[in-house]
Amino acid sequence: MRNKDMLLIPGPTPVVDEIYDALSSETYAHTDPRFVKVFKNSLEQTKKLFNTNGEVFVVAGSGTLAMEMAIINTVAPGEKLLVISHGYFGDRFIPLAKAFGIQVETIQAEWGQHVRKEVVEEKLASGDFKAVTVTHVDTSTGIMANLDELVPAVKKSGALFILDGVCAAAAIEEDMQKAYGGPSYTIDVVLTGSQKAIGVPPGLAIVAFGPRALAAREAITEVHGYYTDIKNWLPIMQDPGKYYATPPVNMIYAFNKGMELVMAEGLSERYRRHAALGKAVRAGLIVYGMKPLASEAIAAPTLSCVLYPEGVNDVEFRKRLAERGMVIAGALASLAGKAFRIGHMGNATEEMFVKALQIVGETLNEMGHEANIEKAVAEFTKIYHAR
Repeated sequence: MRNKDMLLIPGPTPVVDEIYDALSSETYAHTDPRFVKVFKNSLEQTKKLFNTNGEVFVVAGSGTLAMEMAIINTVAPGEKLLVISHGYFGDRFIPLAKAFGIQVETIQAEWGQHVRKEVVEEKLASGDFKAVTVTHVDTSTGIMANLDELVPAVKKSGALFILDGVCAAAAIEEDMQKAYGGPSYTIDVVLTGSQKAIGVPPGLAIVAFGPRALAAREAITEVHGYYTDIKNWLPIMQDPGKYYATPPVNMIYAFNKGMELVMAEGLSERYRRHAALGKAVRAGLIVYGMKPLASEAIAAPTLSCVLYPEGVNDVEFRKRLAERGMVIAGALASLAGKAFRIGHMGNATEEMFVKALQIVGETLNEMGHEANIEKAVAEFTKIYHAR
C-alpha cells in the first residue's frame, strides 16, 4: 500500500493501491456509457453483498445520511420507532428520528453489555412500533449485536428490522434473505458507508431495502426529504444512465473496485478472516495488560474498544504511536481517556498488526510499562492462523 501511516481507527480504514488507482481514473460524464457500466456493476455487487431481493441505493453522502434514508422511507411522522442501542452510534438514531417527527423509544445497554432479547420482547409487546433499529457493531464500544436473538424478537411483533451495518458490512454476514427462525423473519433494511470494512475512502451512503421496506415507502404519503427520498433514486438505481442528481463519479469507480476485491476474496472467507483478526488482535493486546471492553462472546470482528492498564496516559500514548506511523482513536463519552479504539477491518492485513503490536509494545516500554512484545506477537499469530 502507498499509505504512509497505518490507519487503524474505526474508519476510514486502509486503502489499497488498486482502489486509489480506480479513484484517480479519468472522470467521465455521469451519463457516459463507460461510467454507467461501472455503476451498474457496483450495484449488482452490492445486491450480492446483502443478498437482497429488493433494491440497493448508493449515493454521495456518509453513513449518517444512510441512517436518515433508512428511517424516513419506512417510518412516517407520528409513527413509533424503537431504538436498541449498544453505544454512542445506536443513540444517534434518537435525535435523527425526532427531527422528522417520529416518536422514539429506546432500550439502552450499559456500555460493554448486550441488550437482552427478553427486554426487547417486553418492550415491543407494550406498543405498536413501526420499526426497530439495531446497530450491528457499535463503533463506540466494539459490541456486536446478536442477530440470531434480536431479529426473531423484532419480527414476530410485526415491526420492520433496520440494521445499521456501518461498521459491519463486508466483514460480518448481513444476508437479507436469511430466515432467523421463521420464513418471514428477515432483515428489512441494511445501511452502511464506503469507508469501513469495504475499504474505500469516505463519501458514499449505501442502503439496501428489502420488499417489506419498499412497501412501507409506498404506503407513506409524503416523505420529509428530497435527496433522501428513495423514490427519487429508484429509477437511477434501476438504470444508472438516467439522471436525478449527479453521482460522485470517481467515488463510484473506487467503490466498484472495492466491491470487486470483496467478492474476489469471497464472503465466507472474508467473514472468517475478520473474525480471526478481531480475536487475535485482542489476544495480543491482553498480553500487554490491556482489557477489551466487550467480552469475547459479544466482541466485534471489526473493531475493539480497549481499556488501558493502570497509569497509561491516553493522549501521550496515542501521540507516541502516531509519531511511529500508527494511528488509533480515542474512546468516547465516559470512556474518554480510559480506553482507545482500534479498527481491524477491510484491507487491514496480518503484517500490519504484527507491526502494530510491536509498536504498541515498544511504546509501553518507553512509558515505563513492561510489555512482552515477543509473547504478544506469538499469541496474535497463533490465534489468527487457527481460523
